Amino acid sequence: MPRKHDKIVFKEYNPNQLIMPIDPEAFIPQTHLVRAIDKIIDKIDISTIVEKYKGGGTSSYHPLMLLKVLIYAYIQGIYSSRKIAKALQENITFMWLSKLQTPDFRTINRFRKEIIGDCIEEIFAQVIELLVKLGYVNFEYYYLDGTKIEANANKYTFVWARSTRTYKKKLREKVREILNEIERINEEEDRILGELDVNLEADYDSQELEQKVEELSQKIAEANFGSKRKERRVKKLVKTLQNNCVLRLKKYESYEQILNGRNSFSKTDNDATFMRMKDDHMKNGMLKPGYNVQIGTQNRFVIGFSIHQSPTDTVCLKEHLELVTKITGHKPKNIVADSGYGSEENYLHLKECGINSYIKYNTFDLEQTRRFKKDIFNVRNWEYIAEEDAYICPAGKKVKYLYPKISANERGFVSYEKVYQCEDICNGCEHREKCYKGKRWKKRFSIRPRLEKLKEEVRQRLLSREGEEIYEKRKIEVETVFGIIKNNKGFRRFLLRGMKGVKLEWGLVCIAYNIERLAKIIIGGWSKIASQPSCFLLHSSILTLNTIKCLILVIKNYCFWAALF
Repeated sequence: MPRKHDKIVFKEYNPNQLIMPIDPEAFIPQTHLVRAIDKIIDKIDISTIVEKYKGGGTSSYHPLMLLKVLIYAYIQGIYSSRKIAKALQENITFMWLSKLQTPDFRTINRFRKEIIGDCIEEIFAQVIELLVKLGYVNFEYYYLDGTKIEANANKYTFVWARSTRTYKKKLREKVREILNEIERINEEEDRILGELDVNLEADYDSQELEQKVEELSQKIAEANFGSKRKERRVKKLVKTLQNNCVLRLKKYESYEQILNGRNSFSKTDNDATFMRMKDDHMKNGMLKPGYNVQIGTQNRFVIGFSIHQSPTDTVCLKEHLELVTKITGHKPKNIVADSGYGSEENYLHLKECGINSYIKYNTFDLEQTRRFKKDIFNVRNWEYIAEEDAYICPAGKKVKYLYPKISANERGFVSYEKVYQCEDICNGCEHREKCYKGKRWKKRFSIRPRLEKLKEEVRQRLLSREGEEIYEKRKIEVETVFGIIKNNKGFRRFLLRGMKGVKLEWGLVCIAYNIERLAKIIIGGWSKIASQPSCFLLHSSILTLNTIKCLILVIKNYCFWAALF
């Protein structure tokens, strides 16, 4: 029979036993992610960060150590300075990275906000330059998209531009009524206050109204009213102007200054705009204060980012590209984006900059359907006579050019339209109900020739075999990055406030993401990397470049990886 062991044995545990301190180095494997991250950050030049220190007083924690801890914390999905300080005391990888130094949360937060706040773009540019040297990115294709991230603000502290204008208008009407009544009482008292010089048609601002109130108060103090009741009434009206109207007018003017063309802002974070978030737990399209974050990717590395207050992606493209070129020093050659960026202004701007656009417009997919192409009532399917600048409608009538039309948007971009009108009355036509839904007797529509020409260029580019392959990669490029940052890393809400704080925080998120991705590629090993899609730039280089250039690229990557281990 097999021998039966029924004796209970425990490993020795003596809480009072003294243990010598052990170096964390022994517990960190040589292929651990933190070692690769440590070596990559060593490549960053921190001279501009060092210049932020004033000197004097007690010694400071080394900025390189703090930068490594901060970036590694963001890689681990730890964004709170208190949680980072806690990890430095409890997490062995953080202990190894900081060499057992334990700065408190105030030091970490001060370093993040005050020291590297103005240097975040330079640090990001250095990381991008490293990726360019290693051959992972080259700005050949720039995949652009945006997402909305909630601000660190109360969702009920909203101020709307429309309400502000309405309240300000009503307040000015109230001011006119008060001044009108004061003028009436002054007339009844034989102009005891003298000439008030009140323009009831003028829209006084807060400064002018405050000056007018001071003049009225001085005149009332020197006047001798015949009726005490009217004297009290005038004093009450002036007091209302001073304690109510002037203060409210100042408030509305400050609101308009903060809004600066926006439709809303939050009282908690004045730079945040109320936007509709996709991850709304109430599922009712609730507006929340947030920022529109735009990023550009290549090979699933973030190679450009910008923060915007407008919830519409269309108006962000021009500013985003200018910032990316300024920060990184590289201009993308091809832009790939969804139909949210497809506008005449964006197409024209990219063409003037010499950038090829792979950007769909809002009706692109609809135009590829059989139903759209066979719709005889669609103006785009009508026969066009260039000599007469006219279209032939389904009824065989000519729709001729009528007059030009010029329009401009809020950013000052001018669009040119050509208005066409049918030469015959449409009433009584057999196709009237299907062809024309308007109330005019003759069908009228407008065409933007410049926009149609730009759309044709984009259409030919997207429908080509190369264009289809390029646009198909958009789904696995920028969408993957957003998924990792927001879902895997749990970054769905900013901790810092204001445009400066938000830009700093998102810059750290992008830097941490790029360094983590690069570190994982390094740890994966050369043989494993060469067979993965993540090294498609190297594969394309082998196919397109000559042997010498390819050999240089391989040697540069091999030397960098060998230096880390």
